[in-house]
Amino acid sequence: MGKIAFACLLICATQATADPIFINRGDTLPVQHSYTGGWDHFVGGGVALMDCNDDGMTDMFVAGGASPAAVLINTSAPGGDIAFAQAPLSKITGVTGAYAIDLNNDTHTDLMVLRNGSNLLLAGDGTCTFADTTAAFAIPQDPRWSTAFSATWEGANTLPTLAIGNYVDAADPKGPFGTCDTNILLRPAGGTYVATALDPGFCPLSMLFSDWQRSGAPMLRISNDRQYYIRDGYEQMWSLAPLRELTQEDGWDPLQLWGMGIASEDITGDGLPEVMLTSMGDQLLMTNTGTGFDAVPFSTGTTAQRPFTGGDGRPSTGWHAEFGDMDNDGLADLFIAKGNVDQMPDMAMQDPNNLLMQQPDGTFIETADTAGIATFNRSRGGGLADLNNDGLLDLVVVNRRAPLEVWQNATPNAGNWAAIALSQAAPNTDAIGAIITLKTEDQIQTREVTIGGGHVSGSLTPHHFGLGSGQTAHVQITWPDGTQSDWQTLPAGQITQISR
Repeated sequence: MGKIAFACLLICATQATADPIFINRGDTLPVQHSYTGGWDHFVGGGVALMDCNDDGMTDMFVAGGASPAAVLINTSAPGGDIAFAQAPLSKITGVTGAYAIDLNNDTHTDLMVLRNGSNLLLAGDGTCTFADTTAAFAIPQDPRWSTAFSATWEGANTLPTLAIGNYVDAADPKGPFGTCDTNILLRPAGGTYVATALDPGFCPLSMLFSDWQRSGAPMLRISNDRQYYIRDGYEQMWSLAPLRELTQEDGWDPLQLWGMGIASEDITGDGLPEVMLTSMGDQLLMTNTGTGFDAVPFSTGTTAQRPFTGGDGRPSTGWHAEFGDMDNDGLADLFIAKGNVDQMPDMAMQDPNNLLMQQPDGTFIETADTAGIATFNRSRGGGLADLNNDGLLDLVVVNRRAPLEVWQNATPNAGNWAAIALSQAAPNTDAIGAIITLKTEDQIQTREVTIGGGHVSGSLTPHHFGLGSGQTAHVQITWPDGTQSDWQTLPAGQITQISR
């Protein structure tokens, strides 16, 4: 029996899915923010979702490319209309994306800011004000074109291990084709960082540390853009101990695609995370066998290879992908940001984003048009988070040369929900690498706490679970060092803080 079919045995008792509906709140933003620029910003355009002022609401840092980046503070009333105000921020241009992380272990959210130019490490102070600590931590300050990031904590290290993916070497006169830059791994040493090359590099657009095999050993998956590596590159997986690239002898089968984004979630109910890889053309969902990954059948409905509306029959271009339960039925749904790189004639120009809702049998159906979010902008990064704390995941979409979109989830007849915010004593205050196991009467959901993936976009927010008709849930935390908590009961309809 296939994994998708097996999942149905676990979850077919879950209540029927609701039809998602979204309300456009982008017109009410304090600034019409866009990701702009020429060839040097064809890729990128990310957003970091986080609570930067410790008020329990999700704020955002948005990349601007050639335009300045922006910090938007959430001013929504709980359960009310989504609203934001603009926060002061020094003019930072060249930003491709950002990831939220408490790197310095002070419980305030910091930002790893990726740029076409020198990257920045900005330390937060709990007021959505940030100080440049790049030099203090010896983050490399060279003018590379960074387009991917992930972080994990190794052992008892105070600081996390950071991976930074660098795209085309724009200074190479032989380029741009075949001139992919070298990626770097930053490991802590004496309170700062020492860089090690992850070579070869094949123009990454996404990377993610995850304990893919649930062995206690995270590995780094890198998704690479065949547009510029042309023929010699491939998707990569690196082990950390020892540091080496996995090969076919390790069971890592060669795979080439125009890789742009990574999303990960256990959608089969076996405790292992699946992986979604966006691309020009097919979007590739792969199930996790424990020793490798197998592509799901076309009938699963996740390929999203061409626009589903708009009349443009050319192949789609996928960017940011993210799983989230949009109707709280206990099934992970899938958002994919779409948009032509610029004017590529072989790819669709009218290329709406996807909102693929998972069905009880493990297949997915398209709902972006009926949900109201099927715009034709050139989308790039994005994020899912409950922006007004009403128990429904909302949507943020960053567009190239078009305004930022914010969509409020107003899905009627949605199921119950629970959200979990993890914390532990320093280091690693947000428990990156922990695994949440949540049980309801008719299913088990598991999720690993990670930083990375997406397309230069990431969220550091409470972990949202749909419960269907369940009134309570039981949760167990496997903390990053492998220690398991006792099971505890969570009430539906609230965010529960679980501290180690």
